[in-house]
Amino acid sequence: MMLRLALMLVVFVDLMGQGLIFPIIPTLIIDPSSDFLPSDTSENTRNLLYGLVTGIFYLFWFFGAAYISKLSDYIGRKSGMVICLVGALAGYVLTVIAIESSSFYLLLLARCISGFTAGNQPIAQAALIDLSRDDEERSRNMGRIVAASALGLVTGPIIAGLLSDPQVLGPYATLELPFMVAAGLILVTLVLVLSFYHDATATRRKIDFGVQEVFLNLWRLRGRTTIIKLSFVWFFFELGLNAFVVYLDDYTIEMYKFGTLQNSILFILVGLALAVASGVIAGPLSKRFGKIPVVTGSLVLMAVAQLAFLLNDVSWLSYVIVVPVVLGFGLGYPTMLSLFSASAGKQEQGWVMGITIALFTLGTGIIAVVGGALMEIDPHLPFIVGVAAYVLALIFVATLWRGADVKALDSGQMHADS
Repeated sequence: MMLRLALMLVVFVDLMGQGLIFPIIPTLIIDPSSDFLPSDTSENTRNLLYGLVTGIFYLFWFFGAAYISKLSDYIGRKSGMVICLVGALAGYVLTVIAIESSSFYLLLLARCISGFTAGNQPIAQAALIDLSRDDEERSRNMGRIVAASALGLVTGPIIAGLLSDPQVLGPYATLELPFMVAAGLILVTLVLVLSFYHDATATRRKIDFGVQEVFLNLWRLRGRTTIIKLSFVWFFFELGLNAFVVYLDDYTIEMYKFGTLQNSILFILVGLALAVASGVIAGPLSKRFGKIPVVTGSLVLMAVAQLAFLLNDVSWLSYVIVVPVVLGFGLGYPTMLSLFSASAGKQEQGWVMGITIALFTLGTGIIAVVGGALMEIDPHLPFIVGVAAYVLALIFVATLWRGADVKALDSGQMHADS
């Protein structure tokens, strides 16, 4: 019990940081009333800097995921998680200093450190897979991971919204306070991991890879045709969602004049919808209809709902329309993780989960950096890119997933590529 709780807390604080940062960074950089940037900073520059701060986190996460998750297969899951937690703590401390000193470059450094050590989710996933006795338990554990992620995404905006709002805390409310509280939660989690979590096996392998692992991790997909087929769908599935989420608060500030509290409420809804879909609905649906139909239905739901959000011009309706977008993601995410897990052997779980995060972060980093320029052309463009990504993912499901190898994963036959 304490073992699974420790692993879910690791994921919780990891995603809490993302839920925390999304409502605050736009307030710092996009909102012209903020004094973080010089008052004469143009709207074009603000959008580009927002894309840089957001994108640099995901690009460094891409490198960290490729290295640290693989490293955990060699030095143990516990050591990998401790490295990530210490990095997250350092990132929070630097963020507080950056806000207090109005230093954009220090904030950028904080996001780089936080991104590189944001590899806890695949390590915790691999650790829970180590504990899973069969396909059904593995699916349940993947659901727990996503549920913990969702709760983190809910808690992050709550902390951000309440502790930074003067109407709630009066003069004690600051943009730094949420990060101070988050740093305290990281310390608690670090103590719990050190106290209660022990690797499933005490055997450590000799490390036979180096810095080049960052560049070779995805290259090792060659010849693993089943995982490649999954990866094409996964990449555009994640790209579509993150084209929506990364620029959601930027869009609402520009279109509806939302502030930190309103965007925090929006991300609370995102987290709740994700928790319900992944923790309650995804498992039974996959068991009844199969994993491939659930992924297909998720993509259709996300595409339709995101298109509806794109066409909406009523501020309060944005709170409603965001829910089905995230519900679709919450259904498809753990289902696809289960397919990835079944496609690799037991000794490769850290690697294959690192692949999923690497693809996710690479795509998100690209859309985050490019999205700033897209927002300058038209605020709707990132969302249009997202809908197009879902359509591409559906095309790959219809063409690449017709083979017996992917269908075998859906029927519970494991390690199709091993």
